[in-house]
Amino acid sequence: MSPRDPGDHPTPTGRRPRPVELALLTSVFVVAACGLLYELAAGTLASYLLGDSVLQFSTIIGTYLFAMGLGSWASRYLERQLSAHFLRIELLVALLGGTLPAVLFLTSAYLPGAFRVVLYLMVGGVGTLVGLEIPLVMRILKRDVQLKELVAQVLTFDYLGALVVSLAFPLVLVPYLGLVRTGLLFGLMNAAVACWALWLFRHELRRLRAHALACAGVLGVLLAGMAGANHITTLAEDRFYQDRVVYTASSPYQRIVVTSGVQGHRLFLNGNLQFAERDEYRYHEALVHPVMSAQGRPQRVAILGGGDGMALREVLKYASVQQVTLVDLDPAITELFSTQPALLKLNGNALKDPRVRVVNEDAFQWLQKTADSFDVILVDFPDPTNFALGKLYTQSFYGLLDLRLSASGYAVVQTTSPLVARQSFWTVVRTLEAAGLSATPYHANVPSFGEWGFVVASRRPWRLPTTLPPGLRFLNTATLPLLFDFPQDMGPVPASVNRLSNQILVHTYEQEWGKVSH
Repeated sequence: MSPRDPGDHPTPTGRRPRPVELALLTSVFVVAACGLLYELAAGTLASYLLGDSVLQFSTIIGTYLFAMGLGSWASRYLERQLSAHFLRIELLVALLGGTLPAVLFLTSAYLPGAFRVVLYLMVGGVGTLVGLEIPLVMRILKRDVQLKELVAQVLTFDYLGALVVSLAFPLVLVPYLGLVRTGLLFGLMNAAVACWALWLFRHELRRLRAHALACAGVLGVLLAGMAGANHITTLAEDRFYQDRVVYTASSPYQRIVVTSGVQGHRLFLNGNLQFAERDEYRYHEALVHPVMSAQGRPQRVAILGGGDGMALREVLKYASVQQVTLVDLDPAITELFSTQPALLKLNGNALKDPRVRVVNEDAFQWLQKTADSFDVILVDFPDPTNFALGKLYTQSFYGLLDLRLSASGYAVVQTTSPLVARQSFWTVVRTLEAAGLSATPYHANVPSFGEWGFVVASRRPWRLPTTLPPGLRFLNTATLPLLFDFPQDMGPVPASVNRLSNQILVHTYEQEWGKVSH
């Protein structure tokens, strides 16, 4: 008979000392935390770069869990030297999972056509390896722990690890470390578990020197990545955004990038352009002045979104304005555009005006809670690239908007391109009408975006204003009527109502803009 393998059968001496058992269970905690972290990082990056966060997270979670199942099934074929297999798997998870955000960032910048393939290959690879980890730990622990106690302890530590990461990822890790450093940090944690296994099982391992060199090599790669994380991110983002990146931040809500180049400063949220300095005045004048001037003497104004302060700058040109409430979900945006000198120059330091009250809150929830009414409401959200944004274009949201408009008030909604996303544009018009509002669509040419659309919403009919503030660079009373004339290729088409229960606009938007990007 061959000698009994120490990695798969109970030892005759009974239980391993308690500290070793606790160390193994701690490794389960780390393994679970790291596995979930890699899954969250992949989902977040995919939603940043591909849009439709629900679709991306759903497919990534599905791929990851399927791969874990494959790994768990394959673990049955690892029969001997379990401690050595566990160590090798930990090193592979550390290397593949730890570098996942960096590799995906670089792939999106240099090989964008291969991004989806690389994404799902890496997610599948990490999931398979994580699926191998837990069964191996349980079989190693089986030497000393009864089955009932073993399952309870392993699952407890596994779920605790997942809980800690699910809370820390959006609240601490991404805002303070960024995705690249976070991935590398957790890769180092996996590598630390491998080093611990190297020490704990040193008497059982064959080729101990080779295992030690592998641990040192993986640690070296991850530490080098940690030291160069800023360079990796800059390398990817400079390539992706073309212009020089002058500011970056990852808030719990989005990736914020400001660039500087031939078009001046540009703001990107999750990779999507929000404004370019050279022509933002066209967009913001078109958004603000048709409703502000038509209202007559607006006193109370609300801006939903628009945390960059550009729309606010235009609103404050009206002497009648007594109070402006700006509601933007992300305090990182309003802080950035309240403090950075180059950006203060763009918005005229509007966010510091004494008439302005900044509220960092979800606009949907804020409309539900506030009892205030407004003469003008400007709705300046990013396009509906995912369901979190899509809810702000629904009949339910526009019903709340109606409740907060004064009897003589006007609202205006930025509404994507009626040329590129024609169906999406008229879906917003149809949804506003379904909410009981009169909808008056118009469009303007903004070179950075092309033809861009807006819709005036009100209870009373909207009429062209006869005056506009002095000093505008784009609008005047003679050319304003042209914005409300739609050529044949942008005219009305049949459209459905966008409801919370179906979010049809998100799917339509993805289809229409997807044709352009591909």
